Amino acid sequence: MQPNAATLRLALFPREGLAFDVVCVLAGAGFVALAAQIQIALPFTPVPITGQTFAVVLVGATLGWLRGAASLGLYLLAGLVGAHVYAGGAHGIDVLKGATGGYLVGFVVAAALTGLLAEQRWDRRFSSSVAAMLSGDVVIYLVGLPWLAAVLDTSLEKTLELGLYPFVVGDLLKLYLAGALLPTAWRLVGRR
Repeated sequence: MQPNAATLRLALFPREGLAFDVVCVLAGAGFVALAAQIQIALPFTPVPITGQTFAVVLVGATLGWLRGAASLGLYLLAGLVGAHVYAGGAHGIDVLKGATGGYLVGFVVAAALTGLLAEQRWDRRFSSSVAAMLSGDVVIYLVGLPWLAAVLDTSLEKTLELGLYPFVVGDLLKLYLAGALLPTAWRLVGRR
């Protein structure tokens, strides 16, 4: 264990090499795919409540910017080529071209950003860890909301009603949970 490592992954598994990086990227993509299956459909919007945002920021922060972005890039690609990894087991190009496609693209950028912030030690204290997770969530919405508006041809207010407002409380809970998990994990690493 290396408590001074750049990322939690390096602190727990200081191994280097392509084979181990591939395993980490696959594990990150798999974790997001599992979290995507935790889904609550809302009758008034095409955007479901899922565990994805929690998994995205956690994968990014744990693996760092490059491996985090690679994990989410792999997740995005796997769904495009037919793996049933998106929310509710969805897959294919139609999902990416649909109302939730922007959120999926935003996941890649969010994982990279939270990973970059974690590499700057933002994941070591609760306050900065929550700020890093919030930054990742903001990126997801910055990409997802305009995409949703373009696909559905909605006004700003309607877009926010469909793609942001119903998710704020749940996302805050998820980012606080992720923000608490990381410093706790670092404290455990430091004790060993």
